[in-house]
Amino acid sequence: MRLMGLDYGSKTVGVAVSDPLGLTAQGVETVWRKQENKLRQTLARIEELISEYQVERIVLGYPKNMNNTIGERAVKSLEFKEKLEKRTGLPVVMWDERLTTAEAERTLMETGVRRENRKQYLDQMAAVLILQGYLDRSNMMSKEENNGEN
Repeated sequence: MRLMGLDYGSKTVGVAVSDPLGLTAQGVETVWRKQENKLRQTLARIEELISEYQVERIVLGYPKNMNNTIGERAVKSLEFKEKLEKRTGLPVVMWDERLTTAEAERTLMETGVRRENRKQYLDQMAAVLILQGYLDRSNMMSKEENNGEN
């Protein structure tokens, strides 16, 4: 089952997909839009990618505040979740994404991506980290369940 990871921002959505076994996440693209509330083309592009990669579940970054409260960005992410579910018919899982953008920035710096080029990869890299975190957790949970049956 393939999963899609999304990093939803005010003007971009970073997109990642898993391999068919659900072990690794790969960056696909960053969907750009001119205005925050203009989501029709963004949702249409996400639908195209869902079809292309045969995605069965979406993992959406949930940007909680560091003190675990829900801020404006998290509320907007929940609204986007509803739109995604309505438009695609797929289940959307919210995944705590605190610090993923900082980690993505650090990863891009370490791999030598020039500062002026980082923005075009940043959201995609954040989507990879969101999805990989979810995959790692899911795989760990299923291993623990299987070990408990032995």
